[in-house]
Amino acid sequence: MKVLIIGNQDRYEKFSPHTEFSEKAEKIFVPLKAPWEEYPEEGLEAEYLAADAIARVPEGLIRRMPNLKVIHSEGVGFNGIDCGAAAERGIYVCNNRGINAGAVAEQTVLLILGLLRDVVAGEKEVLEGRQIQCKEYKMVHGITELEECSVGLIGFGDIAKAAARFLHPFGCRIFYCATSRKPEAVEREYDVTWMELEEMLRTCNIISIHVPVTPDTAGMVDEAFLRKMRRDAYLINTARGEMVNNEALCRALSEGWIAGAGLDTIAPEPVTPDNPLLHLPEEVRRKILFSPHIGGITTNTFRKAHRNIWTTFEQVSRGERPEHVVNGV
Repeated sequence: MKVLIIGNQDRYEKFSPHTEFSEKAEKIFVPLKAPWEEYPEEGLEAEYLAADAIARVPEGLIRRMPNLKVIHSEGVGFNGIDCGAAAERGIYVCNNRGINAGAVAEQTVLLILGLLRDVVAGEKEVLEGRQIQCKEYKMVHGITELEECSVGLIGFGDIAKAAARFLHPFGCRIFYCATSRKPEAVEREYDVTWMELEEMLRTCNIISIHVPVTPDTAGMVDEAFLRKMRRDAYLINTARGEMVNNEALCRALSEGWIAGAGLDTIAPEPVTPDNPLLHLPEEVRRKILFSPHIGGITTNTFRKAHRNIWTTFEQVSRGERPEHVVNGV
């Protein structure tokens, strides 16, 4: 039994479960950026393929693997996999749906609290010897507690649901919008209220994005979107940078359309030195809290993800249909 693995070998060796099935497998590793045309012949003979969430698995590669039964993304994303080509041959394409929901939700809450407490500027003031001046300024100008806020979640999948659970103990009001309204029982379970996007942008203090990148959502946070937000509102993006128009966000922050932004991801990735979000004036720069797209890459997430991958491979080896099939096979 051969398994072709596209991605970081150290990570796979660290997190792969030590089961009888996984230990017997012959693993062929190829680097993420290696051209698929140059993959070793023994890798092309594999029955199972595990791929980094941003790896490309094109039609040409799929056609060159005659024994292939299943392709499994290491993460939630599977944009680089040609699902149609795999489906034509009856090859399952699976992902780790929901695997990082709790981790990304934690990052969402971190960014919200970091902005409300102005941690970027606060740390700078302490390091530069102005701790008491900063404290006195805050006592006069105010600090907003999360309990005072209305949080609007755009999308209501696994991550947004986890975020709603984590936010409730703070006492904030939580609203959501999605492509369709959820059943009343789901709304009661998560104690959330449906709200149309237009009203959400007008009324919520915090707007948090939790939708995948599609032709409909790419660039959705544009000038028109940002101008509809409250001037004291914060934008949170732990989804994908492609959702946000960088130039429009720079203007929104510079001209005071919104209060700030917490960004775990910005496009393009890797972040380029000329990205306009990195070159704002100091008084505007302090309105942004960045994190390096680490929301979903916790140790616990990887342990669960790799356990799922090998469980899927073992299920397919027994002739069973695996979970989390994304290409309809």
